[in-house]
Amino acid sequence: MRTSNFKTHLLSFASASAIAFAATPATAQDADGAEEQDANAFEEIVVTGLRASIMSSVARKRESSSIVESISAEDLGKLPDASIAEAIARLPGLAAQRLDGRANVISIRGLAPDFTTTTLNGREQVSANNGRAVEYDQYPSELINGVTIYKTPDASLTTQAVGGTVDMQTIRPLAYGEQAMVFNLRGEYNDLGSLNSGTSSTGYRASFSYVDQFNDDQLGVAIGYARMVSPTQEERWQAWGYEPVAWGGSAVSDADGPLEGLNADDLILGGAKPYVKSNELTRDGLLGVLEYAPHDSSFRTTVDAYYSKFNDEQTLRGIEVPLRWAQNGDQRIQPGWSSTNGVVTDATFNNAEVVVRNDFVDREAETIALGWNTEYQMNENWTLELDASYSSVERVEANTEIYLGTGRGAGNGALDTLGYSLQPDGGAIFSHNLDYSDPSLITLGGPVSWGGGLVAAGVYDDADAQDGFINAPETDDELSAIRFSAEQVVNGDFLSTIEYGVRYAKREKTLRDRGYFLTLNAYPADVAVPSEYLLDPTSLDFIGMGDVIAVDARALYEDGYYTETDEALSTVSRTTNSWTVTEKVFNAYVQANIDTEWVTGNVGVQAVHTNQYSDGWAAVLRDGRVDTSAVRDGAKYWDFLPSMNLSFNLNENNKIRVGVAQVLARGKMEDMNAGFTFGYNNTQNRWTATGGNPQIKPFKTWQFDVSYETYFGEGGYLAVAGFYKEIQSYPFKTSTDFDFSPILGDLAGAITLPDGTAVPDVGVREQIENIDNAGHIYGLELSGSLPLSTLSESLEGFGLLGSASFTESSIKETPDSDPITMPGLSKTVLNGTVYYENKGFNARASVRHRSKFLGEVSALSLTRTLVDVDSETIVDAQLSYDLSEVGVDGLTVLFQVNNLTNQEFVTRFQTGYVRDYQNYGRTFLFGLNYKM
Repeated sequence: MRTSNFKTHLLSFASASAIAFAATPATAQDADGAEEQDANAFEEIVVTGLRASIMSSVARKRESSSIVESISAEDLGKLPDASIAEAIARLPGLAAQRLDGRANVISIRGLAPDFTTTTLNGREQVSANNGRAVEYDQYPSELINGVTIYKTPDASLTTQAVGGTVDMQTIRPLAYGEQAMVFNLRGEYNDLGSLNSGTSSTGYRASFSYVDQFNDDQLGVAIGYARMVSPTQEERWQAWGYEPVAWGGSAVSDADGPLEGLNADDLILGGAKPYVKSNELTRDGLLGVLEYAPHDSSFRTTVDAYYSKFNDEQTLRGIEVPLRWAQNGDQRIQPGWSSTNGVVTDATFNNAEVVVRNDFVDREAETIALGWNTEYQMNENWTLELDASYSSVERVEANTEIYLGTGRGAGNGALDTLGYSLQPDGGAIFSHNLDYSDPSLITLGGPVSWGGGLVAAGVYDDADAQDGFINAPETDDELSAIRFSAEQVVNGDFLSTIEYGVRYAKREKTLRDRGYFLTLNAYPADVAVPSEYLLDPTSLDFIGMGDVIAVDARALYEDGYYTETDEALSTVSRTTNSWTVTEKVFNAYVQANIDTEWVTGNVGVQAVHTNQYSDGWAAVLRDGRVDTSAVRDGAKYWDFLPSMNLSFNLNENNKIRVGVAQVLARGKMEDMNAGFTFGYNNTQNRWTATGGNPQIKPFKTWQFDVSYETYFGEGGYLAVAGFYKEIQSYPFKTSTDFDFSPILGDLAGAITLPDGTAVPDVGVREQIENIDNAGHIYGLELSGSLPLSTLSESLEGFGLLGSASFTESSIKETPDSDPITMPGLSKTVLNGTVYYENKGFNARASVRHRSKFLGEVSALSLTRTLVDVDSETIVDAQLSYDLSEVGVDGLTVLFQVNNLTNQEFVTRFQTGYVRDYQNYGRTFLFGLNYKM
């Protein structure tokens, strides 16, 4: 701790000393800040073509006072990739995690997506999920004009994060400087075809952008609209888990013991849920920008608004197969099994029950981002800026499961002899005897008794009453902010300007975790599927199951065939997982900007005051029903964050950059939930709880960065960068003393205590806590852009882009414990693009690779869990031709293939055995761009 305090004092002293050396006013030089919209930063984007985009991005990197990466649009409404996330994932040190085949969230330098802040025009954006990580598929690439990644912060960057800050930028019409109108249209096709009846394998993307200037170029207007109807198809095999053969004593040939040759601790498949999934993702995005800057005034004001409506409609059909964990006590593994390395790879079970699933999902999210920025130059020495912003996301989701089988409840109906064979690629092939596409055999109704919660709640007398389920979480996330800053021009030989600023932001995020049992109105009977709801069968040939029955599950539900029962009546977690977290954050900073012939940069300090609190529920079961008590808790605290960025100009084309900063990352919002499950430990005679920690403070790092960069030719550069992050504190789950007195009056009566027992008010609560001096993360990044014309004029138009990032970590809960695997950290990330662009013809192929990592995915009841994700290599390619070369001005045709090598997405349990195997297929796009 003494070392960290010394660093804090040292940088704070450096900040104060640099400011003290400032003298009298001089000429102004605007500073680089993620939250400032410098119109001149976009002047170089007003060009066409990939090479011009590369040149603009390299210029942004070269001119920045921080260590940054950048992407610039090739032209209005045209980023190099099909989505923002895919474009970002090609930058050095960044890696994307896929969802349903598309890049969805981003890790920077080995830090999980929750530890990255995303801004739009410098203004913090909220998220549609339960955490902080922004889902980039909410933002159409056609409406984004550029992206800058800040790997090192400065004091004016009030949205800094341990991973980094991603700033998406929209166009500024006055800086664009000319009238333009652009139309884009692309057709889309997935080569897996339509895997489910009633779904499509084709879609489209269309967009329109318009920019113009009026009133003698004093008033600028930009509007944009983008619509995407994108189909994705997926073949998925998901394992419940793997369990020792001796578990429960049931999966043996008889009741006396294991089969000969099987050890009690050999692992066998507990169950599986393979299915095919068809998505239709519809997204509408709308952007408007109004900019006013009178010629005879030092005044500029800009209003921008962004709106996105995102609807993900999914159809899932397949089977769920209880094997080792079957409820039917007569189900046995049969002779003929085989095992490898302690895992039963081939086995057959008799008396097996299969659940046929016909599910559908509706996920809607509405995103709003509003901003108003006004800049006023008082005189030659002072410039003032005021920025107000608002960001919100509302998400509503319903994951509806409809069950079918051969008869209601465990042990009833026709039973099957079911075999499985684990495949080397991670999936499995099944064998079976029954025809699961036969509507006279497969009927509506739950074939297994999963409805224990219905019995506990006293709604039904038998657990066979569950015929389906709905997981229906809702999220509201809202952030309002106002920022005021002043820049003073000084007359020093060393300092150019000093910036002062304050920002106040309030964020409130609410999660309502809802779930409902579905029971047929005809219960306890099962119901033959009415003919009007029958569809063409769904093929599960990819797992050897042939065809299975397909029904219009959405219509069955909407037509009132089912009764809903709230799971929160009998399941504590539905209540404790519903919460509101509020953060009120005040930032104040001062930053001195350095501008000499040989050294540029900045040094400053930021003070941050946080008032955070959460509203939630303490809950316990009382006679099978959930009893609750409202709880609120929180904390107030200050943080002081010094920073320094220096760029040493060795000569015109060579730089060495150094960055030192203390940076924080706020906790995951679900971990800040005040709610908890309440209980009693009779062995220790104390109250117990498991829940979130609304008092948890951000975890902090000291960051040290160094980069050497050399620039050459038009858009050429090579860079070598190293970074080291000393983790001062990191969140781990631990137990801590907790005073239960506020809720004992409501909940203690639900627990039966031994006669005469007196329980102290202070018990133990399991929650997330920051552990000091947890370890470090460090890495090396190599990146470059090579226009091959710099080697030979005969290679005009050819070029290479590439990067390689290598990251290591050592994070420990205690000095003697083993290091943990950091979520989001791939030890190796590689990116490469080869391109040719000349005389209107453009061809490019890109590859991105990330090694295995710990990723967060959806689990039971849509909770989030960490799993090991296999390494992956994604290849994309694009061809285009500008018909202006043959006299058709403004028209470009293009062809694009995403996931060219059909890279699967594979996750594993911590034991190393496959949890999830997902095949997405290839996506082909063909379209037109027209600019007038």
